[in-house]
Formats: sequence, C-alpha cells, structure tokens
Amino acid sequence: MQGRRVLTLALASLLTLPALAATSWPGAPMAAPGKAEQKAQKDQTKALLQFQKDLASVLALRTETEPLLGAALLARPLTDPPEVLSYHALLERASRNADAGPRVTWVRLADCNAKGGECPNAEAVTQLQTQAPDNAAVWLLKLGIDDHNGDANAARADLAKAANAKTYDDYLGASMKALANSVSQLPPPPNTFNPLQGAGAAGVQMVIVFGLASAQPMPGFQATAKFCEANKDNSAIVGDCLKLAKVLEWGSSPLGRSLGLHLRETLSTDAADQQSAKTARLNLIWQMQRFAQLNVQAQGDKATAFKLLSLARSGGTEMSVVLASLRAYGMPAEAPAGWEPSHVESSK
Repeated sequence: MQGRRVLTLALASLLTLPALAATSWPGAPMAAPGKAEQKAQKDQTKALLQFQKDLASVLALRTETEPLLGAALLARPLTDPPEVLSYHALLERASRNADAGPRVTWVRLADCNAKGGECPNAEAVTQLQTQAPDNAAVWLLKLGIDDHNGDANAARADLAKAANAKTYDDYLGASMKALANSVSQLPPPPNTFNPLQGAGAAGVQMVIVFGLASAQPMPGFQATAKFCEANKDNSAIVGDCLKLAKVLEWGSSPLGRSLGLHLRETLSTDAADQQSAKTARLNLIWQMQRFAQLNVQAQGDKATAFKLLSLARSGGTEMSVVLASLRAYGMPAEAPAGWEPSHVESSK
C-alpha cells in the first residue's frame, strides 16, 4: 500500500492465484527504455504529479465526501504536499460527512506509516468491523492481519465471519467513481500526454483513474488461500472456505472472484462442481485479458478512453465496470471453446 502503483486490474494475479502478484499497467513497454525515453518518462511523471496536485487543490475547496475522497486519492502519491493536501487531512475531512461510510474508511487503511510497520491503519480496521460487519472483505482484511501476527484462533474466527457475510466489496468501484469525476475538473496540460499514444487528455485521465484506483488497499487474499489450504483436512474449516467461495464469486472484485473459484476448484469434493469452477475461472481470465486490451486500445484512441471513463463514473463495482466495458465493445464474457490463457498474451 505504498506510493503510486500503476497496475492492471489484477490480471497476472488471476493467472497465478494464490500468488496474487501485481503487474505493470497494460501497454507499458516491456523492454528497458533508453536514456532519452527514461528522461521523457521522468518528465511526464513529474508533470502528472503536478497535475494531480492541481486537481487536488481545486477539489480540496469542496466539502462533499466524493470530491474530498477523489482529492485524497490524487494527493496520495505526492511528495511533501502542504498539510491541507495531505492524504490524512483530506480523508479526515471526508470522514466527517454523514455519507462517508466504509468507502472512506477503507481508503484510510493506507493512511499509515509503512516503514514503521503500522499498516494497515489500526483505527480504520476497527471502524470497518462496526461499519460493515456483513462485508467479507473486512474479515479477510482482519484474517490477513491475524495470520501475519501468528494468531490462528483469531484467523479462524475471521474466516467464519467472512463465510457468513452477505457480500464482498473492497470499495474499489467507489474510489474509481470518485477519481473519474475528479479528473475532469481541470484539463490535463500537454506535457502530461504520452507522445507515443494518441488519446491525449482522455488517455491521461484514464491512466490516472484506473492507475490510482488499482492501488486500493486489498484484504488478505493470499493469507486466506493459504489458511484454507493448510486446513483442508478440517471439515469445518473447509465448509467455511466453500461458503466464503460463494460470497467471493458474486462480489465486487475480479481478484475476490478468482479466489472464490480457486477455493471451490481445489476444496470441493464434487467433480462437476470443480469443473464448473475451473470453467468460470477460465472465463474470468478471458474477461480480464479482454479488458486489458481495451485499456491498451484506450491509450491510443480517445473514443475508447472516454467510454471507459464514462463507465467508471457510472459507479458500481470493479467487476461491473469490466463486464460493462466488454459489452460496450461486443466482446463475449465467455472464452471460446478450447481457449487457453497465456502469460505472453496478458502482457501484449
């Protein structure tokens, strides 16, 4: 949860679960850049950060929750911003509003000192348990913390609460919406454009929105997968892992859905259920690879960039934005017969 990380929406993670590794933003150059390219990238990054600071400054004049949330997400990567533009100060202001709720508390998880070993923010972790007790994401977050601390009993209790939760939501969709509505407050200056890509201002806005949103704090997916695997001989724990799998499969996140399908595929004793999970997971990888292609396309095409921004502004969840994007471009949600994923394809 440190700094500015421009990621895909978990594409490589879907391919390698339970490793859950992060990858570069779709379309990032694979070869090492030369000195001139390095300087151009450095200059563009500097310009982008200044643009984010300008946007945050404008949004900080507002009092409503969503603009302040957007301002905080834009300001988070800044180095030594003025106090009024700090991640902490902007989130603290946003949290005063009656409608702030868990979407703001969730991003407060990253309001912490990572070098001092104080992440995630303990106060936010506690508050989420009160604000969203029926959200499995909250209990998977706590499971990751308890597992890290070596408290197996607490992790077991967290798993049970996650399994009995009504939903899974890591609030990335809310952050995406806040950012998508924020980046239009000022036009991006030309020095923020990538000269090798033709989407111009819309491309800049799209990279900011999807890049910063994907740096959202994530719950303990890997810890959960390992906990379930380590206790596969315990029928009660396996039962809760399979209950959790169903919650995750219909949750907000491709990563969460991938974990749910992984649990069902590896822990179910029913061959048909295992095959169903395997097929669904293959379709999920297909969906994310197609969405990655749209992101690459959008960096060179203004119309695609505008469309993806519009879908992000519409609200919903990360998963709903992915599926709506595919529908908008006539891409099927199911993989063709005989299709197999490849790491090479995911990086193109």
